Amino acid sequence: MKFKMMMLAAVPLLMAMGDGRPGPVALPQGAEVPGAGLNRAGTRDAPAPGSVATPTAQDELRILEAKDAQPAEFLWQSRVVVVFADTAADPAFTRQITALQSQPASLMARDVVVVTDVDPAGGSVWRKMLRPEGFSLVVIDKDGQVKTRKPLPWTVREIARAIDKFPSRLEEIGRAGLGL
Repeated sequence: MKFKMMMLAAVPLLMAMGDGRPGPVALPQGAEVPGAGLNRAGTRDAPAPGSVATPTAQDELRILEAKDAQPAEFLWQSRVVVVFADTAADPAFTRQITALQSQPASLMARDVVVVTDVDPAGGSVWRKMLRPEGFSLVVIDKDGQVKTRKPLPWTVREIARAIDKFPSRLEEIGRAGLGL
């Protein structure tokens, strides 16, 4: 009986101590919670009927042509997914671009910019730097290093998982968890 009384008296004390996990983190004013406003699928819910949704540049995945983008402009700013093909009609190319456009939120959360190059004769900086043959998918980290090369299309999930293993991404995730 004394044991039960001691346990009942200890419950409020244990509850006050918590479970050892860190509590909520106070974010600096104006800071945004990564993934806030996204549903379980990693996309934003449709606007309520009658409301007007105004798309912003942040709501769209940036897809640039190789001739319009220089590697230096993305250094320490964005991760680049470069998609090469010998022609825009290449089925692997169209499948890859469709996949990238189908789930933009997952890529945007990882600071991804897509660069496409379907002109082998054009001799873009990207082709000179990466030397692809036929269809090729190349993932470049923010430090400018090539992290992944694939000869076949990848799903957004596969790309996101690969990026999440990059040291720079692990650091970003850690900072986000600390509210920095």
